[in-house]
Amino acid sequence: MSIDCKATVNIGPYSRGGVTRGDNQAADHDMGCEEKHTPFGIVDEDTGQLDVMFGSSAKTSDFIVDSLEEWWERLSQSERENTSLIQIKADNGPESNGRRTQFLHRIVAFADATGKPIQLLYYPPYHSKYNPIERCWGILENHWNGTLLVDVDTMLEWAKSMKWKGVHPIVELSRKVYEKGISLSKKLMEDVEARLKRSPTLPKYDIFIKPILG
Repeated sequence: MSIDCKATVNIGPYSRGGVTRGDNQAADHDMGCEEKHTPFGIVDEDTGQLDVMFGSSAKTSDFIVDSLEEWWERLSQSERENTSLIQIKADNGPESNGRRTQFLHRIVAFADATGKPIQLLYYPPYHSKYNPIERCWGILENHWNGTLLVDVDTMLEWAKSMKWKGVHPIVELSRKVYEKGISLSKKLMEDVEARLKRSPTLPKYDIFIKPILG
């Protein structure tokens, strides 16, 4: 799968650099915007299914992994049983990179909960455009460009009506409040690091996690 967060969406009568549809009047700046949502996307490269979670709080490691856990729970039993490896492609963003302690801690726990090995593959700096999820964001932006996203329902309905590979995405909204800046102590991180098998040639970009089966 390919994952990433899109730029935060401001809710209100904002043009976002585009042209409004119909006779709508759009504000030319976003000063005073009180409601914002951050889209996190997961695209299954095998099936083409796109999942989008809009977060109402901070963009954090916990928001990302919580969204991954919800994606896993939405899979059917047969899909989960037939999964032999969860391969995650991501950029080197600060919330999910190969050195982010809270993210790695949560991903190790995710591997144990699913009972599936996880491989984290990161794109090097300035190459995130090759991450497949970026093409999904481009389609979403073209799809709703010119629309005034005046409230959260409008934002969600427009996201639901786009198509990726001919299929509408699964769209959810999270109102959970996340704390910023959570990190593990050096001692706790030693236990997490012991669970990571880093590539000897690309230790920051290729990480394998084998689950502990209970």
